[in-house]
Amino acid sequence: MCFPGGFGTLDELFDALTLIQTGKAEPIPILLFDEAYWRRIIDFEAMAEEGVIAPEDVRLITYVESAEEAWQRICAHYGLDPTCARPREEQG
Repeated sequence: MCFPGGFGTLDELFDALTLIQTGKAEPIPILLFDEAYWRRIIDFEAMAEEGVIAPEDVRLITYVESAEEAWQRICAHYGLDPTCARPREEQG
């Protein structure tokens, strides 16, 4: 998961993407919070159009806007039931 940030955030994001892209790490959900922010600072589609990344590499990224949406994406990736974990205040 990545939230809007600066050089350190970008470094960590691109490290993770590169490891997955090259097969050196198992695919994990790469979730970018605040789609408008990320689309403004990085144009992954343009990178694919220019041929510097493969078109399928764009699919390594998922934009999300909330923790609930992120949880749904994580559960879907790992084949989990999204209701398997409840917030502590609901656990009684």
